Amino acid sequence: MRSCYLVSYDIADPKRLRRVFKTMRGFGDALQLSVFRCILSAQEKTLMIGRLDEVIHHDEDQVLIVDLGPAKGRGRKVFEFLGRRLPPPNSDPLVV
Repeated sequence: MRSCYLVSYDIADPKRLRRVFKTMRGFGDALQLSVFRCILSAQEKTLMIGRLDEVIHHDEDQVLIVDLGPAKGRGRKVFEFLGRRLPPPNSDPLVV
């Protein structure tokens, strides 16, 4: 079962920030700067966390992962936009 996650991060170093952004592009869609929507299985979530864990410095950086629920249920209904809307997510993830 796939779930929808909101991932936001605050990275202290510009070089690590670029690496985290590149990592996250492989797991989800950028909503705004440092904010991604990811539709992942449990295994993909574990892989994402492992990759981020290798990049960040735990004493300086922060990554927030919010579980929004099943991708085919509530997860698609919890986003509300004002202004330009985001296109719907691809149903197939791209994990690099």
